[in-house]
Amino acid sequence: MKEVTVTAATHLAPSGSRYVDVVAMPWQEPFPGIRTKVLYKDNKAKEATMLFETHPGTVIPEHIHGGVEWAFVLEGTMEDDEGVVKAGNFVYRPPGSRHSVRTPHGAKYIGLFHGSARAVASGRLFPDYDE
Repeated sequence: MKEVTVTAATHLAPSGSRYVDVVAMPWQEPFPGIRTKVLYKDNKAKEATMLFETHPGTVIPEHIHGGVEWAFVLEGTMEDDEGVVKAGNFVYRPPGSRHSVRTPHGAKYIGLFHGSARAVASGRLFPDYDE
């Protein structure tokens, strides 16, 4: 069985299925204006699924995707210089894509990652995977 992040809000079924009580999970704040809950993370495969919530006016600094990112917007909007993703819509970002993201009205979205993105200014990886 794959080694994945298990939180106190996770129930492991005999079949190996993990039932995640997202409401009971605490929010983390990896960057100012951005809160996250890690729903799934596999450090070895470098995969993660996260719930994001951003404050109105939040800007996610310019970064380059080292792997694929998929994002489904639940509330609000996220936008960059190439387009706007409104609630109920989806965006796919391929490896090598470079952009910054704005959430002028705030947003709540689910992000799925294969690999990490590297912040252009700081070099910080997100998500980071334990090596």
